[in-house]
Amino acid sequence: MASSSAAGSAASPASVTEYLRLGLAFDRLEEGFVDAYTGNPALRTDVANGPAPEPSALADRARGLRRELPGELPSARADFIGAHLSALECSARKFAGEEIGFVDEVRAYFDVDITMGDPQTYREAHAAMAVELGVPDASGDALADAYAAHRRSDEIPADRVDECVRAFSGALRERVRSEFVLPDSELVEFDVVTDKPWSGFNYYLGDYRSRVAINVDLTQHMSSLPHLIAHEAYPGHHTEHCRKEELLVGGGQQEQSIFLVNTPQCLMAEGLADHALVAAVGPDWGLWAQEIYADLGLRFDGERAQRMSRASSGLLGVRQDAALLLHDRHADQNEVAAFLQRWLLAPPERARQMLRFLTSPLWRAYISTYVEGYRLLGTWLDAVPDHDRLARFGRLLDEPLIPSQLRAELGV
Repeated sequence: MASSSAAGSAASPASVTEYLRLGLAFDRLEEGFVDAYTGNPALRTDVANGPAPEPSALADRARGLRRELPGELPSARADFIGAHLSALECSARKFAGEEIGFVDEVRAYFDVDITMGDPQTYREAHAAMAVELGVPDASGDALADAYAAHRRSDEIPADRVDECVRAFSGALRERVRSEFVLPDSELVEFDVVTDKPWSGFNYYLGDYRSRVAINVDLTQHMSSLPHLIAHEAYPGHHTEHCRKEELLVGGGQQEQSIFLVNTPQCLMAEGLADHALVAAVGPDWGLWAQEIYADLGLRFDGERAQRMSRASSGLLGVRQDAALLLHDRHADQNEVAAFLQRWLLAPPERARQMLRFLTSPLWRAYISTYVEGYRLLGTWLDAVPDHDRLARFGRLLDEPLIPSQLRAELGV
């Protein structure tokens, strides 16, 4: 999942090295906690070969390191590391068996406060979808049936998925590289996987290379595949990793050589990636995608896809509500599955797939990175004129921003 990088190999402040050592130790508690590491491989080997970490000791170490900040670090770097130490402390306390309220857990991990959404917002989204689908009543089974039919008509034949992935990856790569400089050696390899709780995953390998896994247990749809490729590759996760490895790690900010699950990094990265397609292509992404599908001999109504996306946008918070029902209000899984089926118009098997993600010990809080990340970054991107929006998106790729910094810039 990670590889070494010689970039930025100059000696780092002791506090940065200890932060990296602490973060690497969490992978021994839960494999996959370290999503990517491109720093000194000797440090990772040393941590891997050391004594088995005790969660309570890791929590103590996180608190101690946070008290020592800023030390010799500039304030921005100290703020970044401090926010991530707070998240790691919470994770260590969870690993130690401490009971922590779900809302408090999400706040510690991602530096956001979450609440249940308003069902009226979801009803209004259903009404807008009903208009688009030609359904006279949005409150009955007719909407779910019409939406299911719409989704079936949007499916990509299984034997065409790989071809479509490569077409969109190539088109987005060319478009993104014209706006944001990427190393000539950067590369994304796509792979198909099964039995995963997610639809796609970027494994950043370092040295400007990624492996993107796409879960073929889930049917791929023409309206969502461009978003998936933009999210995982161009200008989403892969592009962000490349830019930060070259500019930040290469500039000596070794704390950027590690990417840890359940930290503010994740909220920033997922929010960035969920805005990636519109950032690269613009609001008429559907019409752009329509041309690519046409070249592949596939019929896709891009304008209608854009309208459906706008109509259903009010359902963004449903999955976070489901997490709150599960972990804050302790609802039964069957009740939560019914909630997902009702508001997302999801078939039972899709609702159960979502529950796999929401009940995973490592990923159970992660849904908030998509919901709150999309909201916060969208508000921040919208705060500048349209002609400055792409440059502002570039800041997300290039700067070590955290949620509190975005809120400060927004004055909230």
